[in-house]
Amino acid sequence: MCPWCYIGKRRFEAAVAEFEHGDEVEVVWRSFELDPSAPATRDGSYVDRLAGKYGTAPAQAQTMLDRMTDAAAADGLDFRFDRAKPGNTFDAHRLLHLAGTRGVQDQLKERLMRATFTEGEPIGDPAALVHLAADAGLDRDEAQRVLDGDAFGDEVRADERRATQIGISGVPFFVFDDRLAVSGAQPADVMLDVLQQAWAERRPVVVTTGDRDGDGLCEGDSCAV
Repeated sequence: MCPWCYIGKRRFEAAVAEFEHGDEVEVVWRSFELDPSAPATRDGSYVDRLAGKYGTAPAQAQTMLDRMTDAAAADGLDFRFDRAKPGNTFDAHRLLHLAGTRGVQDQLKERLMRATFTEGEPIGDPAALVHLAADAGLDRDEAQRVLDGDAFGDEVRADERRATQIGISGVPFFVFDDRLAVSGAQPADVMLDVLQQAWAERRPVVVTTGDRDGDGLCEGDSCAV
């Protein structure tokens, strides 16, 4: 439910688009709940909730939202906090795990974010989630069965335990090749640098020579000529 996650997703995608080996990047979205105790739906406006959270006046909270909206616009996103209907995301995470088994996880992630931050869909409402899942390419009946039961609940909790174990306390948080990490919605060039570093460290350098005698090669204080 953090709007910076949507901005971070866009910046990461921009980095992958510039990455020479972008077609070999595999993305897996993991579960992380900012507020596991959140109700399915929340009453009141977004600006009032933000003001209450940070102990500021509504006008100051609106200024914060305006800055966030401007930041999103710079990355091609249309944030509409006046429409937002946040709520508990546990079921949304369960559906994202289902989507991962069906090859449409990124499509569902994008659909959920657009629904939340642009369209004002109630992200904690099961009927809305089934509709959004179908939009992303999941079978509507299968999505409904997941929501009616407890499927993928263990997977969500396992992701959350993993986040705790590696010290993640906020989002967005990107882990590259289980070794390198970027915290926050960093600019695309920062993401690109880490992608390149992860690639270089994972792929050993292959050295080729012009011929078997090593002509054109300098080693130590001597050169083959």
